[in-house]
Amino acid sequence: RLYFEELSYERVMDIYELENSEGCVISVGGQLPQNIALPLFENGCKILGTSPVDIDRAEDRHKFSTILDSIHVGQPEWSELSSVDEAKVFANRVGYPVLIRPSYVLSGAAMSVVTDECDLEAKLTLASDVSQDHPVVMSKFILGAQEIDVDAVAHDGQVLVHAISEHIENAGVHSGDASLVLPPQHLSDKVKLELKDIADKVAKAWKITGPFNMQIIKDGDKPLKVIECNIRASRSFPFVSKVLGVNFIDIAVRSFLGGDHVPKPVDLMMNKKYDYVATKVPQFSFTRLAGADPYLGVEMASTGEVASFGKNEIESYWTAMQ
Repeated sequence: RLYFEELSYERVMDIYELENSEGCVISVGGQLPQNIALPLFENGCKILGTSPVDIDRAEDRHKFSTILDSIHVGQPEWSELSSVDEAKVFANRVGYPVLIRPSYVLSGAAMSVVTDECDLEAKLTLASDVSQDHPVVMSKFILGAQEIDVDAVAHDGQVLVHAISEHIENAGVHSGDASLVLPPQHLSDKVKLELKDIADKVAKAWKITGPFNMQIIKDGDKPLKVIECNIRASRSFPFVSKVLGVNFIDIAVRSFLGGDHVPKPVDLMMNKKYDYVATKVPQFSFTRLAGADPYLGVEMASTGEVASFGKNEIESYWTAMQ
């Protein structure tokens, strides 16, 4: 089996054919394997896990938002951009700020939060230049909301395990730069059941086999809204595996193999109590870079992370920061 990162699909096919590989794992290498999944598939590469056709339906922002609407999963109001004038009409209707979000990008690259019409004209050009092959979607940016991460593994569209992590920072800070708390300390059982229901619907709609990660917005008592779904392992997979005592990647591999290898689904968030809390905090290199702007936003800026356990949220967060 072939694992790769930062290779073109032509180079991967060369290795795949040379080694007579049984298959190719594309869901544990970050964003770049996602970008070349469809060309690999179209050139005869056997992909282990979720079909690249379904991965494309999550990476393409227009397809992604359309499917969420079809399965009745909430998301911020959105529109596909075809001109600056249409973008202005949409922004004025939903109200600023709005988020410009291109497809197939790494760590929020070229995503922009726009606060007024002048800003919109300037940043829309930047986002549109990322890729001419994929649409750019604009959505309402919700201020002051809480962000929640859901990491999960599914097999043939059925969720096997999932983890729910709370962000300490408000929504708008990239999930790679956010501090995560697990198990969640401020979510009701009702909200946790709603999050599981969303994970189930998403896994089924995209026929997911293997790991996936979602970011979800909680704005007070309003309905939950999905802002992102990556059909791959996230940077928080090792964190949730360690904290919950269940190896998510081991389960992902079992889902790839199928048959008797696939474990029975288990709800780690509702059927198990934990007498500890863990917090993962980001590490930044702002002080080492002259002229760096230490402002967190939708593009990722962290260069590492640390996680610590504690009796409670305060102890685990303070230990990790130290």
